[in-house]
Amino acid sequence: MPRANAFYAQSGGVTAVINASACGVIETARLHKKEIGKVYAGRNGIIGALREELIDTSRESSGAIRALASTPSGAFGSCRYKLRSIEENRAEYERLIDVFRAHNIRYFFYNGGGDSADTCLKVSQLSKTMGYDLTAIHVPKTIDNDLPITDNSPGFGSVAKYVAVSTREAALDVASMCETSTKVFILEVMGRHAGWIAGAAGLAANSRGDAPQVIIFPEVAFDQTAFLAKVKRTVERDGYCVIVASEGAQTADGKFLSDTGTKDAFGHAQLGGVAPTLATMISSTLGYKYHWAVSDYLQRAARHIASQVDVDQAYAVGKAAVKMALAGKNAVMPAIQRLEGSRYKWRIVEANLAKVANQEKKMPRSFITRDGFGITDKARRYFEPLIQGEAYPDYKRGLPNYIKLKNQLVPKRLPPM
Repeated sequence: MPRANAFYAQSGGVTAVINASACGVIETARLHKKEIGKVYAGRNGIIGALREELIDTSRESSGAIRALASTPSGAFGSCRYKLRSIEENRAEYERLIDVFRAHNIRYFFYNGGGDSADTCLKVSQLSKTMGYDLTAIHVPKTIDNDLPITDNSPGFGSVAKYVAVSTREAALDVASMCETSTKVFILEVMGRHAGWIAGAAGLAANSRGDAPQVIIFPEVAFDQTAFLAKVKRTVERDGYCVIVASEGAQTADGKFLSDTGTKDAFGHAQLGGVAPTLATMISSTLGYKYHWAVSDYLQRAARHIASQVDVDQAYAVGKAAVKMALAGKNAVMPAIQRLEGSRYKWRIVEANLAKVANQEKKMPRSFITRDGFGITDKARRYFEPLIQGEAYPDYKRGLPNYIKLKNQLVPKRLPPM
């Protein structure tokens, strides 16, 4: 019997370290040549399986695969494509199984967030009903840090580091100019329903009163009166005010401040624009000169300032996914468990996908100060270990020397879907 092959795909918004997880999957699979033949990667995520566009990673050298660990974004292409329920579109799931059968793929590694966990679980369930032996393992990833069970999500630590560093540097800038120029700086960060990224910006402060003086969380209903009063008091006290706002900021009735009225491919409200919304509010009411910025792709692509802890964990979940599959596990996810003790330690544990899929972990209220505009010491103790260590990539002519793979496709064996 020929050796079983594996399929790996990246899903949703990419991160600075998702390729480190890919590296962990591929390198570990190559160490188990008796059990796993080739690792195919989906071109542009799960779409690659539906279109039978499978990248043969065996065409890449060991050096190229190793270089993935220090390269941002999705090396094989990702996608925002949500498979509907099996009842709504059974044909898509059957197509996946047909492609897997045609290429003797028995291992399915899906690298993504909560929606991807749901897809991975559904594929596992359908393969059983169709009588096809398939092991499906979800590899966690999301900068939003909102996956349940796992202490933190690979990708978050590096975003947290980038946002904290950027906040501190921008704060020094506005502080130096506030006497005769800009009084308010607003940084908009990602975070649809959970304020983990915005909260991490609080690490920029060394002591009470340091910037950012105001953080806007999705978990705390936005109160315009309280917000403007806080900004006014801060400017009068410090001469300036730095605000970090989550894109998911919302009012008590659940309306997003930055809702554009459109939906993304996963059916989520398309967000963006909370910073200019707040800036206009401040200018029209308080009359302060302002500047604002949106970290957007910069925060999740900033591999040049990645957290070493984050890189290590991203690789570890990829490696563990293969180990779990070979151990006969199915419909599970390698999760990060924080260990007790004064020194930060962690290990990989197994999480059932049924408890992960389509679930969101929000920031605990105990992580947010009583006034709703800052982080507590408890939050700081959670965040700080995740941004430790600098994992600088190699540089060439002054710029990061990131790898670009060949991404050669294998011949198709089925008619188009």
